Amino acid sequence: MIPKESVLRVARPTDRLDELARMYVDGLGFNVLMEFHDHAGFDGVILGHPGHPYHLEFTHHRGTVVGGAPTRDNLLVFYVPHPETWALCCSTMTEAGFKEVVSYNEYWDRLGKTFEDVDGYRVVIQNDTWNA
Repeated sequence: MIPKESVLRVARPTDRLDELARMYVDGLGFNVLMEFHDHAGFDGVILGHPGHPYHLEFTHHRGTVVGGAPTRDNLLVFYVPHPETWALCCSTMTEAGFKEVVSYNEYWDRLGKTFEDVDGYRVVIQNDTWNA
């Protein structure tokens, strides 16, 4: 069993490391928590908020091409319950260069908006509260 004090890091490769990192910093308000260069041929950036138990890690393996998202249903979902905050988050995503798209699963369009990054991966800003 994973202890509750554990930290989740979601990692994925990209061919556009600098551009992608800027989008997530500007669009989601993340901080650059750490960067690394030529770590066994990998460059990367770890994004998140200090003290939050989750991070995003984007990497680029020098000399390797990884391409875009394998499907339109590769999602990160953020639940933002307050309508004013949600609307601000959505406009910030567009200003950061994310493209608003129709969700592959129409469920996400009922209370949220879906945004696509330069690699074709998607982020949903859901205007709802997470209830297990």
